[in-house]
Amino acid sequence: MSSKNRREFLESSMFATAAALAAGSVTAVRAAEQGSKSPSEKLSVAIVGVNGRGTDHIRGYIDRSDVEIKYICDVDEKVGQKRVEEIIKRNKGHKPKFVKDLREVLEDKSLDLVSIATPNHWHALGAIWAIQAGKDVYVEKPVSHNVGEGRRIVEAARKYNKICQTGTQSRSMSGMREAIQMIHDGAIGEVKLARGLCYKPRGPIGKLDKPLEIPSHIDYDLWCGPAAKVDLYRPRLHYDWHWDYNTGNGDLGNQGIHQMDIARWGLGLDGLSKGVLSYGGRIGWNDGGNTAHTQVCIHDYGDKTLVFEVRGLKTDDYKGAKVGVIFEGSEGYAVMPSYTSCTFFDKSGKKLKTTNGGGDHYDNFIKAVRSRKIEDLHADIEEGHQSSALCHTANISYLLGSEVSPAELLDRLGSLKTKDDVKETFARTKQHLAANNMDLEKTKLTLGPWLKFNPETETFVDNSQADALLFRPGRGAYTVPAKGKV
Repeated sequence: MSSKNRREFLESSMFATAAALAAGSVTAVRAAEQGSKSPSEKLSVAIVGVNGRGTDHIRGYIDRSDVEIKYICDVDEKVGQKRVEEIIKRNKGHKPKFVKDLREVLEDKSLDLVSIATPNHWHALGAIWAIQAGKDVYVEKPVSHNVGEGRRIVEAARKYNKICQTGTQSRSMSGMREAIQMIHDGAIGEVKLARGLCYKPRGPIGKLDKPLEIPSHIDYDLWCGPAAKVDLYRPRLHYDWHWDYNTGNGDLGNQGIHQMDIARWGLGLDGLSKGVLSYGGRIGWNDGGNTAHTQVCIHDYGDKTLVFEVRGLKTDDYKGAKVGVIFEGSEGYAVMPSYTSCTFFDKSGKKLKTTNGGGDHYDNFIKAVRSRKIEDLHADIEEGHQSSALCHTANISYLLGSEVSPAELLDRLGSLKTKDDVKETFARTKQHLAANNMDLEKTKLTLGPWLKFNPETETFVDNSQADALLFRPGRGAYTVPAKGKV
């Protein structure tokens, strides 16, 4: 991300934060108390956002005898109607209603559930609106586009007594649950360090000389929702929103949120970190994106450290994992290379045990909806908020950073007191970039500041510039409620 783009992003975010003071919160429909339905009664669900992850949501509900897909909601009419036809073919003629605007869906008082798989910038507002309208919610990861939004969803879920599941499905996989319990029980001794990996090679997304022409079957204003409505200079609207900080959070908040969540879970950490630093860049690419394709994040929890590495260029694995988590213990280490499995090793590298097994995250959601017990959820919204927020605070450090030479970056890392060998992590990152013909003397990485954080207030310590990036209220009719106003 160029200095100009970062500056424009920061300025627009700060302006939005100031505007929130005068904007107020949206008028919300008070949620009616819903008692649990009997097992013989079907729950009706609206699936919102069906171009990508939404297809998995459809698969998660379509064959259940106790759930009926009542609505398909998407701002892209062509995509939405296609999904309706697919459901008709698979589900013996049952035809859900297609609706473009979530607000129309929420007018149906008989609707029980809302399952959200929109782009990141719609997750929080969609979930809050649904909860305020009396619906239980399943919301994809990351649950929010920024820290403040995530906390607002938690506030809404608690205020209206609604069940809200986060889409971090590894928490429902039997192999992962067994592995995490083993770590907590001391299978590899005392664990002070977890390393999340998102080694997922991608490529540039292209760049247009003139603004992208939005097809007529897409309501672009509705698509933007709470994000800034701006011209796009990338060839593709869908999916590539991940690589624009206006709507996405980079691969840290795309794929990486899964591994961030597992790392925090395994370390037994409740709440956000006390300090964070991030460095990286989108070096070597001149495309329509502005998020980092290479990024290292360091979260300080005092006696524990959570490190996260994103690599969007061609790369080898690290200790047998590319997209996964590695836990370093005093008596060995554990490698989680997937959503469902984990292998334990002793200090010499001898394999001790492997756990493996799947699960059904949607089923866990439905069971909690029936029981009305938050504790029955494997991934309650509070858990989703905390793990998502770790991605967001790391991105804030990166966005506030500046380009530095490798020598300066290494020198500044040397002053950090963490459980990770930060110099070794940087050395591997530098070697990885060199293998992809990236010369850091010519194209420098961006190093963010070390930001102290107060987990209790979920604000930075004496840093108004960083605090300004914790929340943006939204846009016009798509305004996210202010703190305490859900």
